[in-house]
Amino acid sequence: MASSTSALLVLGILLSVSIVVDTIARRTSLPRISLLVLVGVGYAVVQQVVLGEAHSPPLGELREPLINVALVMVAFLLGGELTTERLKSTGPLILIVSLAVVVGSLAVVFVGLALFGYSLAIAVSLAAISVATDPAAVTEAIHDSGEKNLKSRVILGIVAIDDAWGIIVFGLCMAALGWLLSGNGAEALLHAGWELGGAVLLGVVLGLPAAWLTGRLEPGRPTQAEALALIFLMAGLSSYLNVSALLVAMVAGFTIVNLSPHHTRSFTEIEQIEWPFLVFFFVLAGSSIDLKYMSTASWLIAAYCVLRLIGRYLGGYIGVLGVKRRQKLTPRLGLALMPQAGVAMGMALLAAERFPEEGHLIVATVVTSTIVFELFGPLLVKKVVR
Repeated sequence: MASSTSALLVLGILLSVSIVVDTIARRTSLPRISLLVLVGVGYAVVQQVVLGEAHSPPLGELREPLINVALVMVAFLLGGELTTERLKSTGPLILIVSLAVVVGSLAVVFVGLALFGYSLAIAVSLAAISVATDPAAVTEAIHDSGEKNLKSRVILGIVAIDDAWGIIVFGLCMAALGWLLSGNGAEALLHAGWELGGAVLLGVVLGLPAAWLTGRLEPGRPTQAEALALIFLMAGLSSYLNVSALLVAMVAGFTIVNLSPHHTRSFTEIEQIEWPFLVFFFVLAGSSIDLKYMSTASWLIAAYCVLRLIGRYLGGYIGVLGVKRRQKLTPRLGLALMPQAGVAMGMALLAAERFPEEGHLIVATVVTSTIVFELFGPLLVKKVVR
């Protein structure tokens, strides 16, 4: 069968499976994301265990573009949430607690994995990935709890900006790691500066004309073409210029939503077409597991889950101590930020591309821990807000 034919069949099968997964998720209350990841893991099991073939994710050369487009969509929509009004309304309370949780997660996971003897690439990558949260899972859990107290409002405020912190921290950590592991310090520093500074510059350069154009086109097909053009340009140019695609998309979304606050058609169009790309992304992320590394990764998975739990708790505890209204907030606030999904897995895949020797361990750890956090994280959210 021709590769193009098999790719089209796989895409059709994945979208068909997603319909079944959605039905199961609605009837069982299981997270759709975890089920889609498990579909990918199932593909890896059949390929590597049942058929005895070597690890080879599906879709071949089409895999990387699909993953990049999905990640750019997620980051672009995330940037669109960061309006100046929202950032002002979050106030110092949410800012202090969110920063404390970020620093707590980053420090505990990095120090813990380093003390356990894992390489610098693994320790730094997983520490940066531990910062990200799944806003959808946290928001849904709070909605199901029915609570509208100060704790729930603070948690919702934190998750609204938490993945933004995650993208920034991940970009800084990857740049710093490249500098530390490179033999040429000056060249590595220049590359790191371009990867971050170039991403911000490209995001502004693409965001400015898009902000001027949005709202001037008629709703419907022209707006869809505008939104897709922007997504593909961000994904393609960031890869071509070797800058952070996540940061480019977030900066572009931030630029557009703040310069054209009354016209959000681009974001609406992306939201309407985002899910099929996320289906491909989650299944491909699950299928990226190389099962021969699972026995080696088991201790790393356990260590990462425990260390992230400790880091979130300590960060939330310290953050609550630093605010005046701590009597109304629980020191366990950080435990409500345990769910982790798309952004974290995207970071894992990007880290695996940069550090291929440790990439299989990083992907196995994040994919497995994501399933755990998505299943048990919402329970912690409800326990904390109540």
